[in-house]
Amino acid sequence: MDPMLRILITAAVSCVLAGIIIHFLLPVLHALKAGQSIRKIGPTWHNNKAGTPLMGGLMFIFSSLLCLLGNLPWMEDYTPFYVFALAFCFGIIGFLDDFCKVKFKRDLGLTAIQKAMLQMAVSAVFVYVLYRTHSLTCDLYIPFTDVMIYLPLPVYIVFAMFVMVGCDNAVNLTDGIDGLSSSVTIPVMVFFTAASVALKRYDLALMPAAMIGGLLAYLSLNWHPAKLFMGDTGSLFMGGVVCAMSFALDMPLVLILVGFVYICETLSVILQVTYFKLTHGKRLFKMSPIHHHFEMCGWKEEKIVLIFAAVSALMCILAWFSISGKIG
Repeated sequence: MDPMLRILITAAVSCVLAGIIIHFLLPVLHALKAGQSIRKIGPTWHNNKAGTPLMGGLMFIFSSLLCLLGNLPWMEDYTPFYVFALAFCFGIIGFLDDFCKVKFKRDLGLTAIQKAMLQMAVSAVFVYVLYRTHSLTCDLYIPFTDVMIYLPLPVYIVFAMFVMVGCDNAVNLTDGIDGLSSSVTIPVMVFFTAASVALKRYDLALMPAAMIGGLLAYLSLNWHPAKLFMGDTGSLFMGGVVCAMSFALDMPLVLILVGFVYICETLSVILQVTYFKLTHGKRLFKMSPIHHHFEMCGWKEEKIVLIFAAVSALMCILAWFSISGKIG
């Protein structure tokens, strides 16, 4: 089968499968009362979101897996399964976090340290497997140049651990209002699909293509007012795909560009906490992450989502030009 046709079919089938999966999953989530708990320090108008089913990320997790398995007879490169495995492990960490929230009826699940340690361990194993299967070099590609900087394997693994944990949690922070995280991430998945095709990594392109379809199906239910949330199960899986794809394509520094919105969200939290401590209680933003600041300024959720998604798309276009030295 023509590889481009496979990629397009994969995205379409993933969208349909995700819709079918959630059709059967949603009643189960309602029956289990697996609903969102709202943080006490959050915007008061978010209180009406309480009880909205969590773990909606399962729809694009399983649709992606089924699409990869469906493509197995034509595959020559099994790297997309490594990408899925890392993301799935991150998703399990998110599932444990969601389970604690639902089980104990609280707004926080696992501690930040618990999540970070688990993510670091998974990241180290992932990078080592990619290296041993010759899917990854230790040459760090510098965007906008033809420069490659070699890092010894132990140094590269430590670098990867911190990048992947930081990236995954940055994506998680973006999942704060209806439709935001998926709208910001769809352009990122389009970028990784296009980059994979440009590098003739057609099998690898199947993973982000499947995510595009799954996220579109999810977005139809998560657009304001949301009927479903992906929960940490979905957001950590999604973040896992983002960071794993950058390493699988041997261009992790491109995350600075494609992950620009995620980075801004994270920096807003860091700046808020630092400023709060330095000024003994004053706030730099009305609320962080920064999408909540714009909410507190009176912006509607749909406006925030559209602007953030547009910024993400523009940064992905810039990222495409930044890798011209790698794709030739």
